[in-house]
Amino acid sequence: MEKARPLWANSLQFVFACISYAVGLGNVWRFPYLCQMYGGGSFLVPYIIMLIVEGMPLLYLELAVGQRMRQGSIGAWRTISPYLSGVGVASVVVSFFLSMYYNVINAWAFWYLFHSFQDPLPWSVCPLNGNHTGYDEECEKASSTQYFWYRKTLNISPSLQENGGVQWEPALCLLLAWLVVYLCILRGTESTGKVVYFTASLPYCVLIIYLIRGLTLHGATNGLMYMFTPKIEQLANPKAWINAATQIFFSLGLGFGSLIAFASYNEPSNNCQKHAIIVSLINSFTSIFASIVTFSIYGFKATFNYENCLKKVSLLLTNTFDLEDGFLTASNLEQVKGYLASAYPSKYSEMFPHIKNCSLESELDTAVQGTGLAFIVYTEAIKNMEVSQLWSVLYFFMLLMLGIGSMLGNTAAILTPLTDSKIISSHLPKEAISGLVCLVNCAIGMVFTMEAGNYWFDIFNDYAATLSLLLIVLVETIAVCYVYGLRRFESDLKAMTGRAVSWYWKVMWAGVSPLLIVSLFVFYLSDYILTGTLKYQAWDASQGQLVTKDYPAYALAVIGLLVASSTMCIPLAALGTFVQRRLKRGDAAPVA
Repeated sequence: MEKARPLWANSLQFVFACISYAVGLGNVWRFPYLCQMYGGGSFLVPYIIMLIVEGMPLLYLELAVGQRMRQGSIGAWRTISPYLSGVGVASVVVSFFLSMYYNVINAWAFWYLFHSFQDPLPWSVCPLNGNHTGYDEECEKASSTQYFWYRKTLNISPSLQENGGVQWEPALCLLLAWLVVYLCILRGTESTGKVVYFTASLPYCVLIIYLIRGLTLHGATNGLMYMFTPKIEQLANPKAWINAATQIFFSLGLGFGSLIAFASYNEPSNNCQKHAIIVSLINSFTSIFASIVTFSIYGFKATFNYENCLKKVSLLLTNTFDLEDGFLTASNLEQVKGYLASAYPSKYSEMFPHIKNCSLESELDTAVQGTGLAFIVYTEAIKNMEVSQLWSVLYFFMLLMLGIGSMLGNTAAILTPLTDSKIISSHLPKEAISGLVCLVNCAIGMVFTMEAGNYWFDIFNDYAATLSLLLIVLVETIAVCYVYGLRRFESDLKAMTGRAVSWYWKVMWAGVSPLLIVSLFVFYLSDYILTGTLKYQAWDASQGQLVTKDYPAYALAVIGLLVASSTMCIPLAALGTFVQRRLKRGDAAPVA
């Protein structure tokens, strides 16, 4: 007798698992950046359109495939066609790459969380130099938050060529992050199903607390006005539409095989159409909600920096020109500067290089995403809040919940095909397979804790998944619609759930979504070709800022391997199946 497939305790557990996986760090640190870059409120127009024509249909497709085939990604696509097993293998390879570097973010979150209990926060002030005569030179040229990130956390090297050794503190945090992930996935759906209630719901509790705090901060309205003021001209910008489609695609976690793995543990009669709509809507709502929180914090930070700048300029002018205390204000500063420049030209020209140009708009225009937003911009704002330790603990705890929730999906995409394999599962128990996957990932992940680790992290983050996932999902939609057959798939879904598939889903699957993916694929490919030599941002300690450098030849080779190793699985597996079948046919042929 074949062992019965484990199931979720209830459909709510499945929905929570999908939300916990889909709602991740991208919602918090990439969507606000895209709003900032592409017209604030007007960016929501292409975002919502892409959700309807791309996000929902593709999410429903993956959930339906998993639920119908009741196997992980490799088995599911092999069932559809033996020539398509490479699609599942490609998904597992991409998920493996993602797991290797993604958990490093959780390690950094642990590091910051542990340091959040100090008073004052270690990133709030610059440390003293070696002979205690002043502040550290690198910190003074940069800022205390940048110094803590680049020097204390990463201890970053000047370039990719200088690898340096493994930093033991981030390495220990990475071990802890993998231990937490292992404990969460130890018993498969049994343990994951309980953990997802926390990883899916707790970030919302923290976001609500942060929203209440954010709206009460001085200058929060400046940030919210900046976000919600639409720049209609951006709707004519093709990059706004391309980035909206990309954000929807990657934030839902399509193509990794995680959604197929989660859906394979459902009852066949489960209404996966309803769940696809719920998950995609919650995911998009979270992005908008997180943006409101982020922009209220942005507003506070920008206003704080702007007012600080005004104070410094006012003090400088007051002392230099013996002005009356309190005479200079934000409203008359520019007028007084003009008068002083004309009345005392030589004296003013001496002072001019030291006079900063204070602008609230330019402070709000500073667009940052990714680790820069999470570990530099947010910490900059947190250090200026009252009871900063509390807000720091809450923020990094939320990052951890989001990161661990996504990791549960990533590891499920790897583990489900492995545990489905009779050869592997007959020799090793589930706990041992989980342990081995975590151990291998953790060992390779130590590369990202070296002095050049952050540069390797950026390589994996930028190139390990982008083109590969687009190709995987394109082949998935073509496979379902034109290899398995749309009518056959439709009748399967009707037999499973008792509900007919509406024309909207069929039109999207058969035409609109694949065309959209092809256009995205062409855009990214042409963008890589037109960019020329690929570059990266390196930290220059002597200047206290990032500088642009060309990737060395071996890094370009690694980028090529990352893209090829997953994408080539699809044609190679198909070729292998073809050769195998021809050989079998040759063996079966009668001898003349």
